[in-house]
Amino acid sequence: MTDIHTGSCLCGAVRFKTSGALRGVHYCHCSQCRKQSGHYYAATSSADTELDVTGAENVTWYESSDFARRGFCRVCGSALFWKRNKSEKTSVMAGAFDQPSGLRGEHHTFVDDKGDYYEINDDLPRHARY
Repeated sequence: MTDIHTGSCLCGAVRFKTSGALRGVHYCHCSQCRKQSGHYYAATSSADTELDVTGAENVTWYESSDFARRGFCRVCGSALFWKRNKSEKTSVMAGAFDQPSGLRGEHHTFVDDKGDYYEINDDLPRHARY
């Protein structure tokens, strides 16, 4: 996908625009993603040079591990971003995009860590780790 995509947090204090190719949606079932979002993460990614964030002063970054951090709106709490240290890409939560997004699922990660209250009912590839 190479179209321009826009999105925001729930309250609109943070808006973003991507202008480059987005990867397919990765569904992450790790315990950190589940605990932050209340379910599993669904995210695409954008090159940092193609991601424009308005209201970036309202993004709080939480260092959730020694290799990555998570960005969320400090006003409404919406999970918006995930970023690996020293990466030139930022994962963007698929649900934060305005519709129609054109996004499609690509694969599931950390399926061995998924919650016990749901099943994965699609034919996308599944991986035990990242």
